[in-house]
Amino acid sequence: MTEASATQTPATETAVAAKLASESRNATKAMLTEFWYYFSQNRGAVIGLAFFLALVVVAVFAPLVAPHAPDTQYRDSFLTPPVWEAGGKAAFLLGTDAVGRDILSRLIYGARYSLFIGVIVVTIALSGGIVLGVIAGYFRGAVDTFIMRVMDIILAFPSLLLALVLVAILGPGLTNAMIAIALVLQPHFVRLTRAAVLSERNRDYVVAARLAGAGNMRLMFKTILPNCLSPLIVQATLSFSSAILDAAALGFLGMGAQPPTPEWGTMLAEAREFILRAWWVVTFPGLAILITVLAINLVGDGLRDALDPKLKRS
Repeated sequence: MTEASATQTPATETAVAAKLASESRNATKAMLTEFWYYFSQNRGAVIGLAFFLALVVVAVFAPLVAPHAPDTQYRDSFLTPPVWEAGGKAAFLLGTDAVGRDILSRLIYGARYSLFIGVIVVTIALSGGIVLGVIAGYFRGAVDTFIMRVMDIILAFPSLLLALVLVAILGPGLTNAMIAIALVLQPHFVRLTRAAVLSERNRDYVVAARLAGAGNMRLMFKTILPNCLSPLIVQATLSFSSAILDAAALGFLGMGAQPPTPEWGTMLAEAREFILRAWWVVTFPGLAILITVLAINLVGDGLRDALDPKLKRS
């Protein structure tokens, strides 16, 4: 009997492992189904997500989608109006700017810069905010006080003004603008992470893990942090749109991306003097910023509805 049991043990363990894996897959599938159900109840969020995904596709395949190179100048087509206006040309659907560059192509390539800015800024702000917030919420005491007072000082300044000062110190340019915006947005992630950690640190599962011998690093980043991610995901989505807006503002002020980079804020800055006699040069970059930020904010609202149990609708 002992030998038979011994020979059956590996098969039994395999069956148990397969059963656990199947249950895990089913649980994940059920969670995703529930998430999509609540997310899809918000029609604005679905529309925003569809637009955002389309924007990502356009940005990735910009060389194939754009009718012209973004920096190519057509000397015979200065300030050509859109195709539906008198004097418009079929080759330039949305018209050209003051030096004969196709606006549609520059908008398409500008989507790359806007998405790149959002991803980099949110990644930096989220990473730093999570680390500082977890440390502050877990250790409390002097460490918590020091971190939060620094964050309060950052929040005391208007965000755009502080970003402008930081870029002035670091020097104009897209890289420095992204660093400045990430530093400005970081306090929001620190405060949110700290609040979530404070609500989780004394729960039974954390106490049990501590009694089982888990160290501080494991408790902070493997036990507590995974249960604090829902509000951070929503905040990251909303910060994505804030990063695009702030980068566009810095570009408009000449402190962000520098010409001839086809970044939407820089395009607005270059078109300021033509706002009265060539409306399309200013209008289309402004609409691109407006619609993109609106779509991302709508997605953020949908994520909030889907991830926050208190806001889930029956």
